[in-house]
Amino acid sequence: MPTPAVSARESEVLALLGEHLSNAEIAARLFISVRTVESHISSLLRKLEAPDRRALSRRALSERAAEASRAESAPEAPDAPEAPAAPALPAPLTAFVGRVREREELAGLVKAHRQVTAAGPGGVGKTRLALAVAAEVADDFADGVWFVDLSPVTDPARVGAAVAAAMGVGEQPGRGVDEAVVASLADRQALLVLDNCEQIRDGVAPFLERLLVACPRLKVLATSRARLMVPFERVHQVPPLSWADGGESDAVTLFMERASAAGAAPDPSLRDRIAAVCERLDGMALAIELAAARWPTLGLDGLTAGLSDQLRVLAGGFRAEDRHRSVRAALDWSHDLLEPQDRVLLRRISVFAMPFTVEDAVAVAAFAPLEPAAVADGLGRLAEQSLLAAAPSVTRHARPSATGLRYRALETIRQYGTERLADAIELTDVRSRHVAWCLRGASELAGGGADADGFKGGVGGVGGGDADGDGVDARARFDALADDLRAALAWAAAQPDRQESAHRLALSLAGLAFSRNLLGEAQQRFEQAAALADTSVGSVGSVGPGALAAATALREAAAVAGCRRLGEDMFRLHRAAAQAARRAGDTAGAGRDLAAAATNAYRFSATFTRLPGTDEVAAVLAEARELIGTGGGGSDSHGDLVGAAAMALAEAAVTADAYGAVQGDADNTAQDTVGYAERAVELARRTGDPVAESAALDALSGARSWAGDSFGAAAAARRRIDILTSAPGAPARASAPASTLAGTHERLARTHERIDALAMAAGNALGVGDLPRALRWSRQLADHPLLAEAGHHAVSWLLISEALAGHTDAVLTGSVRFLDAWEQSGRQRSFVLGPAAAAVAMVHGLRGDQDARASWLAIADRAGPVLDHRHGYGAVFDAMVLLHDGDPEAALDRVAPEPDEVWKWVCWVWLHWYVALRAEASALVGHPDARARIDAARRIVTGNPVATAQLDRAEALLDGDHVTRDARQ
Repeated sequence: MPTPAVSARESEVLALLGEHLSNAEIAARLFISVRTVESHISSLLRKLEAPDRRALSRRALSERAAEASRAESAPEAPDAPEAPAAPALPAPLTAFVGRVREREELAGLVKAHRQVTAAGPGGVGKTRLALAVAAEVADDFADGVWFVDLSPVTDPARVGAAVAAAMGVGEQPGRGVDEAVVASLADRQALLVLDNCEQIRDGVAPFLERLLVACPRLKVLATSRARLMVPFERVHQVPPLSWADGGESDAVTLFMERASAAGAAPDPSLRDRIAAVCERLDGMALAIELAAARWPTLGLDGLTAGLSDQLRVLAGGFRAEDRHRSVRAALDWSHDLLEPQDRVLLRRISVFAMPFTVEDAVAVAAFAPLEPAAVADGLGRLAEQSLLAAAPSVTRHARPSATGLRYRALETIRQYGTERLADAIELTDVRSRHVAWCLRGASELAGGGADADGFKGGVGGVGGGDADGDGVDARARFDALADDLRAALAWAAAQPDRQESAHRLALSLAGLAFSRNLLGEAQQRFEQAAALADTSVGSVGSVGPGALAAATALREAAAVAGCRRLGEDMFRLHRAAAQAARRAGDTAGAGRDLAAAATNAYRFSATFTRLPGTDEVAAVLAEARELIGTGGGGSDSHGDLVGAAAMALAEAAVTADAYGAVQGDADNTAQDTVGYAERAVELARRTGDPVAESAALDALSGARSWAGDSFGAAAAARRRIDILTSAPGAPARASAPASTLAGTHERLARTHERIDALAMAAGNALGVGDLPRALRWSRQLADHPLLAEAGHHAVSWLLISEALAGHTDAVLTGSVRFLDAWEQSGRQRSFVLGPAAAAVAMVHGLRGDQDARASWLAIADRAGPVLDHRHGYGAVFDAMVLLHDGDPEAALDRVAPEPDEVWKWVCWVWLHWYVALRAEASALVGHPDARARIDAARRIVTGNPVATAQLDRAEALLDGDHVTRDARQ
């Protein structure tokens, strides 16, 4: 049977899978939605008969290698260039020269050892050598090669984030980005190239140690000025280019090639004399390239004279003791040959961490004695002298430039420029202008409107993205600015007189990172902003305003932690916010924070890896009650009302266990619990806060479910969606002053609340047979941008809804995303992941594919609570398959327990399905209690169209059985 044709778009998706991009990254690259990517991947799996996504990636790599091999062997093109490097490797703009022996040695080390460090001084050529070797050995790594430039990274804690960004690995709920990288690489045969490790060795070393231990098939090639001091490390000292062979040496060859590229090829008869120049430069690649760039204007005599003078100035020690002398000599010499204004420009633009435009350079560098009009010409001259690299903006997503070019300095030149800034006593002025430029850029990115979640356009557009590419554009603009924001923040945070700017930068970066789905960094930056707040907000010695800003930032961090499903962090951060509020004299605010901590300990208990003890939560609740008071919400003060609402919700959560927490053990009756929740809803409604009302409605939904009122639970869940959708969403800028930060917190909290509300509403709708709403809300959840990289959580309710609606093909398509994301997450366990896997198993069972059913049942056992699978959703789905297979006796055995015996596992989504299936199976086997079970089920499910139809069918079957039996008698 011929293989079905693969479309052009599918071929593009397949090629990007070969680059190991995530679904979100592929969507961004092709300007399509994540769900469209998933559809293409599902089609490819079917057409190519591939078992999983990784098989598709390997096929793409194999096809690329085969195509390259065909090109090499084609007789009509014997001189065709080598096959291109692996797609994740950057393509150098100039040819690699020489180093045959070094390439062989380093390639051999990479093949033989887990972790190799190419060490040597700045400018010796470590990066180019590493890239050349990585390209040569790429075919030995079935899962590819990734290149990560760490030079823009200033925070050692962000090494893993830089690797994740290069690989297209997103964060997973309940785990940090470092863990996501480890999970993604755990079983891959791959090579990771880490460039410029020296400035953050303290972050690289522990990250690599964890990575290499957890990923046995992974190898790492690092470049650094010094060894990393990690286990498994094998160091290769990169030597300077050899000049020993005179005019035929690698050093001279490099000089000749670069001088020719500059527009004036040296006469071959001068090669031996050029070798003497290269010797003076100690064979350092960067120094040779800088000298060659001067060849057209200085010639050999000018170069020789200039270098002789400069080296004489640097005399005082053996040059071989410090190879940096040759680079510094070349840089000093190149610097001194510049026009005075170009010297000023070179040192000032060294503050940029990322490629920048002419306009950016004007904003930061154009002040006396440098006029704005001179900046563009100066950048061009610096590029001509190889002190800057210039490249066109190849996509519409880069920051616009009047010249269409973007500039970047090598890390060595950036460091040199920074030293020159300090020498000129300009470092503070230029860094301060860079901070101001970053704040303006962040403010521009944060502008725009908001949707129901508060994230669309501006900040939200960064994390959203749709078919017209606006979200892609915002993401690209953030990526182009992010490392400069981080560098500016790192500098400002270390300056005692720049704390206010650092505070604003931290808040800006936090909000933008959240919108870019970098939730881990968003939480980190909000916490950093809180730490900076006491010294950055308000007058010196005025603790109150700073402490208030700190409390607000900590609440924002807690909201982000909620989106990350990190229960412990939510608990910790709300308690920290309470401490800050108390320092500020905001006793009521502190009480609300403590009430929120207690509430979340029960409401989101499934997101904790270690639950706080019941005594600890009770103590937090008691302290909250003392701070808030016992006014009961009768006061006219809005603050008192908000506090009373928070306290009522905490009482419903902890005292009455309205949410059905893992650690809950309330003594009150179900109706008492409903009473607690109804009071919380009423007080929250009076506050006018949609987030507070939604949280209280969640408690009411849970309480009504425990009381057996499935329809009441579903109504409360629907109300959550309504109020969160209709609530106004005018966002405050992330860089706004402390007085407006409450709006930011509300947006973040509402995003977390809406994700939870969609999940709960979909589940409750399924529980009462409202399949259209369940499908609509579960699709909205699957498309939520914050879940783009957490496909297992995103599509769980959709898989269940599609399965119960009979949409078999949709379930099979969605199961690909689920399984891929679940495996990348480290095979997490959650109360909703198990039912999703069991739903897929049911679909395979209905299709008669028992092997696939068994595989997915095993996944369900690992992905969800065991008892829930045994007594709840597992019983429901198994009974459906058994009835479909014509085995009602086995189906009845699976749902044999009375509903009251298994109420804990069927009281929410599964109660109606359970009692209806139990009644139908009883009718089919002629059980003596069949009619009584049908009647009892009708009292529960009346109003549920699906369950009612099931019972009507069961009753008809039962009546038919009686007729047949009477006729036989």
